[in-house]
Amino acid sequence: MSIFGPKIKVRFAPSPTGFLHIGGLRTALYNYLFAKKNKGSFILRIEDTDSKRKVEGGVENIINTLHSCELNYDEGPILNQKLKVKSQKSKIKEKGNNGSYIQSERLPIYKHYVERLIEKGTAYYCFCSAEKLEEEKKKQQAEKLPTKYGGHCIKNTKEDAEKRIKNGEKYVIRLKIPENGSTEFEDEVYGKISIKNEFIDHQVLLKSDGFPTYHLANVVDDHLMGVTHVIRGEEWLPSTPKHILLYEALGWPLPKFAHLPLLLNPDKSKLSKRQGDVAVEDYLKKGYLPEALINFVALLGWNPKGDQEIYTLKEFIRYFDLKSINKSGAVLNKEKLDWMNGEYIKAKPIKELTELCVPYLKDAGLVTKKTDKKLIEKIIKIEQGRIKTLQEITEGVEFFFKKPDYVAELLIWKKSDKKETKTILTTLLKFLETLPKGKFEEEKLEKETQRWLKKENINTGDALWPMRTALSGQKASPSPFELAWALGKAEALQRIKDAIKKL
Repeated sequence: MSIFGPKIKVRFAPSPTGFLHIGGLRTALYNYLFAKKNKGSFILRIEDTDSKRKVEGGVENIINTLHSCELNYDEGPILNQKLKVKSQKSKIKEKGNNGSYIQSERLPIYKHYVERLIEKGTAYYCFCSAEKLEEEKKKQQAEKLPTKYGGHCIKNTKEDAEKRIKNGEKYVIRLKIPENGSTEFEDEVYGKISIKNEFIDHQVLLKSDGFPTYHLANVVDDHLMGVTHVIRGEEWLPSTPKHILLYEALGWPLPKFAHLPLLLNPDKSKLSKRQGDVAVEDYLKKGYLPEALINFVALLGWNPKGDQEIYTLKEFIRYFDLKSINKSGAVLNKEKLDWMNGEYIKAKPIKELTELCVPYLKDAGLVTKKTDKKLIEKIIKIEQGRIKTLQEITEGVEFFFKKPDYVAELLIWKKSDKKETKTILTTLLKFLETLPKGKFEEEKLEKETQRWLKKENINTGDALWPMRTALSGQKASPSPFELAWALGKAEALQRIKDAIKKL
């Protein structure tokens, strides 16, 4: 049992209207952390009652993204990996005893509870046309009044409504809001909130197509699935009084509510795709590591005390506290994400990092199945401290895989000239040829070469600049010793010979 009493149960309930938003990932993460800290359960539920906005493959994307980020839920839809099937329904199975976890498969349940509300007189049929409602809205806006339904159908008797339905009139079912008083609740983040009932709209519960609205489906499902804490985005805060009135109308106990602050662009506007990536999949495709993304979004609006910035998921579970979440919006700082991702890349074992980078190298046409795996691993090791995303591994490494093309002038260091550069490179080549392969490891090669330069009284820049350029063909590149180690003795010596010919 947790400090909150009976077993904690939370849910993440996204809509399959596209790819999972970075804000959605944070909501899922906070639900997960809260459940795990309190030894509770975490549910995934799919809100697909708005069929017009539903995107093909959206459910699978949500499931795969949560799996990639290791946010494993206790109940909800899962992919049926064993079967090769065409229809979405057969691709998805479920775990848990409260299914279905897909709202479009629960329509009879919502209808049952709407009928109960009608019987109790806490909901009513509304036959107002879209045109009438739009006219009413414009009038209210012109008079600078809150836009809400005027209650024109609230006095219709059940008998009269049934006759109109029998005659084929279209209708929706609305929640009857008390005329007087206020609706109050204690939010775990924002504290005590009170709204006068006169400002609360008579919310549509069941649409004319027979599908429930978000408000009805969420309240019914949260109750039936035993959800104790509703942790969701701040955008749902104005709807909470409607949900509380619906709970009360159905005679159900209230869960606790916690609303999370908005995610903002650097200019403090609401996070949107117009100003950059917002889909988790976009970040993953660019080579942001799931564990870095989790670390980053966890700190958007909440922070454990102290200066630490890199945390494991287990540490987040230990420290997480709803009461410590900030009320103000959290700015998404991409530079911070890049830094954090770079730190995670640096900490990766080289073999694991190589496996993660190879697909990007293949997509860039830099490697094939025949490419020397040891060469790839050496390149990854050299670049590991530089790259901020896996995608960046393709930048400036082409010369490792094929001989570079460059002009002879690039080989010349500062005040030197062609003749002197050629002489020094020739002398350097003879020295390198005398070294055994074992000395071509980065540190050993540097030590031996520096000792030789000192002995021969050759300026470091005059020798190492043309050596590095001969190996890379670039103005800027890793050190000549890293390059020689990665390329191997034979290839390194051949490239120096090619450079001498250019001169």
